[in-house]
Order: sequence, then C-alpha cells, then structure tokens
Amino acid sequence: MKVSVSFLSDKFKDTDIIKKINDTDADFVHVDVMDGKFVENKTYSISEIDNLSKYMTKPLDVHLMVNNPKKYIEKLALLNVEYITFHYESIKNIDEVIDLIHNCGLKAGISIKPSTNASEIIKYLDKLDLILVMSVEPGKSGQSFMNSVIYKIESLKKIIDEKGYKTIISVDGGINDETARLVKDKGADMVVSASFLHDGDMLSKVNLLKEI
Repeated sequence: MKVSVSFLSDKFKDTDIIKKINDTDADFVHVDVMDGKFVENKTYSISEIDNLSKYMTKPLDVHLMVNNPKKYIEKLALLNVEYITFHYESIKNIDEVIDLIHNCGLKAGISIKPSTNASEIIKYLDKLDLILVMSVEPGKSGQSFMNSVIYKIESLKKIIDEKGYKTIISVDGGINDETARLVKDKGADMVVSASFLHDGDMLSKVNLLKEI
C-alpha cells in the first residue's frame, strides 16, 4: 500500500510534521490546497507551498480543493510534484484540466466528494493516473471515515481492472490502520493520512500502513 502523508494539522507546525515525514518511508507528501470558496477553509498559497517544499524530501501529491484549478497547475509544475488532483465538482472543463496537467509533465487525478457517484467519472478513467475517493467531506482534518464510500472503491476498481487502465485509487479521510485495511481489501492502492500519523511514532505508523 502506498502512503501519502498530509501535514495539514490544527495541533502541530507544518515544518515540524514535514521533518517527521522526511524520516519515514512515506511515498508522498500530501498537500491540501483550499481556496476558501470550494470549501470553507483556506490553506496554502503557491508561494507558501514553494517555501515549505524546500523542507520536503518526498515528491508532492497535491490535492486542489479550489474553484479554479487551472491557475495553480503551471506554478506547481515547477516544484517536485508528481500528482495534481482536482475536484470533479469544481469545474465543467474536466478534459481541459487533465490535459493541462499532463502537458506540464505531471500525473493527473480527479477527486470526488462522498456525495458524488462514481459513475460520473467513469468516462475519464482512461485519461487519469489517479482517482481520489474522499471518505470525509473535503476541507477539514480529523473527521471520521464514512463507510458509505466503500462501494465506490469496489466499482471503480472493477472497471479499471476490466479495461486494463493504469489508474490508481487513493482514499483520503479518517484513515488509520483499520480503515486502511478496509479500503485496501476493496481495491485501494494508496491512502492519505494526517491525524492518525501525526500523534505518536510516525515512522512505525507509516510502516504499518505500507505493510497492509
């Protein structure tokens, strides 16, 4: 199981968490970008991400919770970014944004809210590198995992396997060792975790998730 660690926290300094992530075997640093419009909260500007990225030794997995993802993509492409994921619900020109991400040499992902049906994104699967299934409402850390999203992981994985697509499924929200095992059993390839990893020994907890 691949592990992407979010440093978004109400309890700890960003740089302190980033240093802890660097010392683990995590695959990615997950960067939550919120504009205060698509979701209520607002987080990092591009300049702030640029500054924080200087402390990161892992590639970035960027999650754009914004109304206008296009204005972020070319600037983010200058950093050590592997994935840029935007929300299906935020825009209408889905193909255009996917193409822009790919043209910048990055991997493209779409995220769906708990209320969005998986069937709505099936037509994009052949162009996508990643599907981010939100198992909480986007915009706030520390929420509980929503079991109601499990069917999405199963249905998406079935189609990906049948069609031979290379798209991976990532799950974000309320991820701990128990929920990570649950989503892995249903077909997830990667999990995003924050609160579970921030408290205690991050190194051992990351290894625990990776070994699931």
